[in-house]
Amino acid sequence: MAEFTGERIIPGQVDADLLNEHLARYAFAARLARNKRVLDAGCGAGYGSAELAKGALAVTGADVAAEAVAYARENYRLPNLHFEQASAAALPHPDASFDLVVAFEVIEHLENWATFLTEVRRVLVPTGQFIVSTPNRLYYAETRERTGPNPFHVHEFDYAEFRSELTTVFPHISLFLENHVEGVVFQPVERGEPAEVRVDAGEAAPAGSHFFVAVCAHRPQTGTPTFVYVPRAANVLRERERHIDLLEGELRTKDEWLEKAKRELEELNVRYQELLGQFRAQKEELERSNRWALALTQEIEAARVHIEEMEAAGRALAEGYEGKIAELERENRAKTEWAQETERRLGAEIAAAIAELSKCVELLHQTEATVEERTAWALRLEAEAGELTRRLNLYRASRWVRLGRRLSLGPGATEG
Repeated sequence: MAEFTGERIIPGQVDADLLNEHLARYAFAARLARNKRVLDAGCGAGYGSAELAKGALAVTGADVAAEAVAYARENYRLPNLHFEQASAAALPHPDASFDLVVAFEVIEHLENWATFLTEVRRVLVPTGQFIVSTPNRLYYAETRERTGPNPFHVHEFDYAEFRSELTTVFPHISLFLENHVEGVVFQPVERGEPAEVRVDAGEAAPAGSHFFVAVCAHRPQTGTPTFVYVPRAANVLRERERHIDLLEGELRTKDEWLEKAKRELEELNVRYQELLGQFRAQKEELERSNRWALALTQEIEAARVHIEEMEAAGRALAEGYEGKIAELERENRAKTEWAQETERRLGAEIAAAIAELSKCVELLHQTEATVEERTAWALRLEAEAGELTRRLNLYRASRWVRLGRRLSLGPGATEG
């Protein structure tokens, strides 16, 4: 269900006086909508589009809010009435689609209201009319002085600006002032003759008017009669009495709130006195704390001076250490250079010794080979000598040799 926000009127959710203010505009426009194709731009909940559809050939209600369009489609169903979601600054219709466009309390909500005016001119036929209303900025400034500007309004117009801006798009403008006025109605109980309305002459005062209503066209218009809308709930005194009762009820409620607020204020005063006592005690404690903090600050200052002295001594000691470290580093570099030079020298000597040792090893290998060869030759000679000795011994032991000796024959025969 759509919700009344203070801007979009929902029948049944607002008082009759506010609803009649909006219905009056559609009653004003209905006289120009007979047998015409009508666009209700910014149709809201759709009740005004339904009013126009009673005499129009066809009515299209357009609104940018999806929930408003859904509410209108659900609650106002007529064969010549159609609702669509569309932006006023980009109407989804070809040129010259409508004979009449109405836009009540819409233009002040638009950032690009100038584009909206050119869009309306585009979709109107050359003989078409545009009826547009807006609240008077000067009147609103007075009535909303305490509550502040309307948060839903982007740009409000005074009479001169409204007329000037409309004239830049539509060359022919008929402007009307919409106001709630005091009236007395004599209505027959039985159906009587057509209503007669008397409006006493008076000077129109745009600066103090509540709303401006303009009928715009491309071509000259004829006739600007005064239009009076008398709603069914037209007993103003009765409505005021009800309103007074409502205000009195609100006043009683506010009185109850006031009494409650007084009691709460007394309780708060008691609590305030308690808190005041606590505050004074805390103040005394704070003063003691401040004195302690002052003494502590002085101690900290003395400690800071001592620290600065220690830091100065530390810096002097550090400088001495840095000098000693620099000296040790120089000695270390000298020793490192000596060690590196010694390492290079010993490396060269060791390399030469290794080369000499390699030569000795090679000669040793050669000598070992010669020894092994000569040892093998000596072993062979020894073996040959043994073999000769063995043979000689065999020869000496031979009986023939012994016999020859006895006979003094053969080698060694003369030996005794």
